[in-house]
Amino acid sequence: MSGFNEPSQLLMSVKKEIKEDEEFDDFLQEYLFANQTVEEKPGLEHDCKTETERSPTLACKEEKSSLMGIKEEDESDLREYGRDDSSPTRDVQRILSNRGSNSEEKINKERCHNHSQCRTTSYQKLLQHLDTRKKQHECSQYFKFFAGPSTLAIHQQIHTGERPHECSQCGKAFTEIGPLKIHQRIHTGEKPYLCSQCGKTFSQMCHLKTHQRIHTGEKPHQCSQCGKAFSQIGPLKAHQRIHSGEKSHQCSQCGKTFSLMGNLKAHQRIHTGEKPYQCSQCGKTFSQICSLKAHHRVHSGEKPHQCSQCGKAFTEIGNLKEHQRIHTGEKPYQCSQCGKSFTRISNLKTHQRIHSGEKPHQCSQCGKTFSQMCSLKRHQIIHTGEKPYPCSQCRKTFSQMCSLKTHQMIHSGEKPHQCSQCGKTFTQMCNLKRHQRIHHGE
Repeated sequence: MSGFNEPSQLLMSVKKEIKEDEEFDDFLQEYLFANQTVEEKPGLEHDCKTETERSPTLACKEEKSSLMGIKEEDESDLREYGRDDSSPTRDVQRILSNRGSNSEEKINKERCHNHSQCRTTSYQKLLQHLDTRKKQHECSQYFKFFAGPSTLAIHQQIHTGERPHECSQCGKAFTEIGPLKIHQRIHTGEKPYLCSQCGKTFSQMCHLKTHQRIHTGEKPHQCSQCGKAFSQIGPLKAHQRIHSGEKSHQCSQCGKTFSLMGNLKAHQRIHTGEKPYQCSQCGKTFSQICSLKAHHRVHSGEKPHQCSQCGKAFTEIGNLKEHQRIHTGEKPYQCSQCGKSFTRISNLKTHQRIHSGEKPHQCSQCGKTFSQMCSLKRHQIIHTGEKPYPCSQCRKTFSQMCSLKTHQMIHSGEKPHQCSQCGKTFTQMCNLKRHQRIHHGE
């Protein structure tokens, strides 16, 4: 781009435009003031004259003098005919009145015509000046008009890709000085904008205004389809993708698409194995911040989500929703192959491995594979010999929780498994199945 290679040259050009704008503003103010004066004082409509013409005051005086002269001549004629000037007849009065009104009407018409021409000329001059300024500073690529050459030059940096303002600390470049100054607050830590209600500070005024909506409860951005309101435009746009079904962010590795960039980034950590969020108490790491927050409740014992029917509390809202399906009987996840339905998506995925034969969980010691992680963990106890589940009554230990529960029925006398043909009950399902073979003759 020519003409504005140096910042000093650009600054001088801006100053020159400001001077031009001030001169134009003076012209515009004079034009508007002249029109306003005429509208406020209709009796002075005839003041808009050229320098060579007579002033309105002089013209009015001369007109009055000519009318007085006409009146005096008529009165002298009356005296010659012996009539008293103090009581003129109706005919003479009508003559004088007609002469005066006709003369005044004629003069007013001439003055209105001259004033109309003057206003038209001023308005044409204004339009011509605006049109000239408009055409002088037009972007040839975008067909956008600018007030001066410097603002046009700044705009054209968008097309050229030029970024003359560079951060001295990180090297990031900007097209304008304003965004650079805002960026530099990242390095300096400056947060000059203070919330008067809670004292929180911000680096940008727009961030402060957005934050203040928390205190006021203002939600100016509303969804046109469902009416839901938001305090920021970003969440509204993300919400609108629910209605449109748009998923513009695609994973380059597996092809899965997402409506939000944040969800895509969180998903990509599955492929990279990255877990940037660490618990400060136990050191456990997580791929998502929400998972870390939910984990913190393990240490604090907080369970903010409570079931309204049975009172059971949960650390996460998702677990509460899954639990509530026990009361409602809802099973929204259905297997496409056998039609079996489940309350949880994880249970459906585990079930589908029966049809596919997939066993992704492998034992590192013997190589045996399993469809579920819990099955692998139960199996690994065989190698370690660990029996972490003790009976509270006889102190006998078991490698699996299900084995402990079956054992505890011996102490309680509970036999939940009943034969449908003879009514005999058993503590274990395997014993019931063995018994049913008697009836089947196997």
